[in-house]
Amino acid sequence: MKRNILKLLACAATIMFFNSGYVIAQDKLSKDLYIAATIPDSLKDKANAVVRYSSDELYIKDKDKIITRHHSIITILNEKGDDESRLILYYDKKFNTVNSVEVVAYNAAGMQLKKYHKSDMYDRAAIDGMSIITDYRLLALSHTVASYPATIEVTYETSRNSYLDLGEWQYLEPEKAVQYAEYIVRTTPESGFRYLNKNTTIKPQKTYEDGFDKYIWKVSSLKAIKPEKDAVNWQVFPHIAFATKYFQFDGLPGDISNWQSYGKWQQALNADVCTLTPQRVEEIKAMTADLKTDKEKARFLYNYMQQNMRYVSIQLGIGGLKPFPATFVDQKKYGDCKALSNYMSALLKAVNIPSYYAMIRAGENQEPANASFPSDPFNHVILCIPFKGDTTWLECTSNTKPFGKLGSFTENRNALLITENGGVLINTPKSVMQDNQFNSEVHLALNPEGGAKAEVKILSTGGYRDDYIGLASLKTDEQKEYLIRALNMKQPSIIDIKPATDKDGTKEIGIDLEYDKFCDIAAGNKMFYRPRAFDLWGTTVPVLEKRRNDFYFSHPMQKSCVTTIDLPAGFEVETLPVNQNLNFTYGSYDVKYIYDAVKNQVISTTKFNLTTHVIPAAKYNEMQQYMDNIAKAQNKKLVIRKKA
Repeated sequence: MKRNILKLLACAATIMFFNSGYVIAQDKLSKDLYIAATIPDSLKDKANAVVRYSSDELYIKDKDKIITRHHSIITILNEKGDDESRLILYYDKKFNTVNSVEVVAYNAAGMQLKKYHKSDMYDRAAIDGMSIITDYRLLALSHTVASYPATIEVTYETSRNSYLDLGEWQYLEPEKAVQYAEYIVRTTPESGFRYLNKNTTIKPQKTYEDGFDKYIWKVSSLKAIKPEKDAVNWQVFPHIAFATKYFQFDGLPGDISNWQSYGKWQQALNADVCTLTPQRVEEIKAMTADLKTDKEKARFLYNYMQQNMRYVSIQLGIGGLKPFPATFVDQKKYGDCKALSNYMSALLKAVNIPSYYAMIRAGENQEPANASFPSDPFNHVILCIPFKGDTTWLECTSNTKPFGKLGSFTENRNALLITENGGVLINTPKSVMQDNQFNSEVHLALNPEGGAKAEVKILSTGGYRDDYIGLASLKTDEQKEYLIRALNMKQPSIIDIKPATDKDGTKEIGIDLEYDKFCDIAAGNKMFYRPRAFDLWGTTVPVLEKRRNDFYFSHPMQKSCVTTIDLPAGFEVETLPVNQNLNFTYGSYDVKYIYDAVKNQVISTTKFNLTTHVIPAAKYNEMQQYMDNIAKAQNKKLVIRKKA
């Protein structure tokens, strides 16, 4: 399960706390906070919901004990804010407990409509679709909002007896305004409490009470922010990360004051699980005996693992942090990211090839671990092989990923290598446009009635290869719908997807298309066509007076298409689209048309390059104009006419 539920538990736990003085504080709240009409007009702009009041308190009692409590009053302005009427709390039977819950719903005038308690919540296993067995559970509650505006008040308390870090406080979320919010931390000085501001400069008030350091952060009158298209939230919204220097998880004390010490804790945790049986080691050596180099052996063993092991997740006890033994995976033929990476390391160990278990924050364009703030933001594990001059990274959960390729899920990210000397934070490779190629050939035959047949061949690598491999998991109709939408095709009368090869990191796919009507306009003896079966580039972006945030694509890319168009017998070209060469700072688009009168064919060659996947906000307007120009270029018409 790639440790995801454990991270959800950590996040859920950081928004809860303890009993002393709580009722008094609640009684002091103004009744106006429950009345929608009292929301300042300035907070309604761009908002789907308004946080009228929010208080979170985190009480760090010891290295392995925290109590948290949450109290919020949120007014929902429209149906887009309905998520605020739903509550999900994660827990498990060993480490995390939900002590109490109360949810109260009010109408616009502040009149109470309904009250819910913990006993009203739906309790079930926190199945993520991949875990086959788990200790994690969730409590869920959903209130149906009958009319808007409506106000939801939530209070709950939880306790935990093991933790690594303390998550973060994101006090401003997309399209949600904040009237008042606070976050309070009470901790023993010995815990080594730390915090890190991200996209904010607010500072806490710090006092000392009854043997505890007390930190209070406060914000108020924050207007809602509507995210810009293809910006990443972690670069936009303010949040504050929390951690301690020392922790204890499942009775195992640890030091997370620096990356090296945290790596030592994880290395000790893994020490007894990375060895195969002597008999199995001899079998692995025999399997690779004829291979000459360590890299050839590593490639062979990676392919062996891909063909013989499958990804599933088991989350029991400390299983969210510790891999299952390599012998378990070898016998059962399955494991999660931790277990499979550990197993691959054991295979390499059998033939004397060193490798490192590598913890990473996975997900396309996800926030990387901060080098200056040691903590546990990780949700995935991969493997690193430190070949001399050629460090190789392996994604061990995939049975299709080429040897040494990561992709947008984990590329260009800080990974914590678990070495013999502890943790070392290093960056994973960043792909270039040549790693993500979409190359295509199209043979398009027009008929005199305006219809057409097309044969399409696509060769894809990197992110595009992942897309087309994933296509196989869809039903036939879903595959057709995806291709028409993704390639911006004109709706065909018939579409036939041909099985094709996947070899050496290149996925091939074939598509046959038939159109009863392919021409856009027929007038007299002329027919007008967009001279392609699909658009090589389909994205445009809106005009903005000023872009605030960087624009993110999935990855850099290189695309090409050679289209050969057979004109109908008795027709010739009247107007050929003009050649185009368009450029912007981070890319280019080039299309050339040639008419071969002897063969009565039009041949177009189109190329598109994007050299980086992150476009600085200052270059947005240039990109916007560039993409508009591509759209205009792709809309130019080929005009053919009947010969005299």
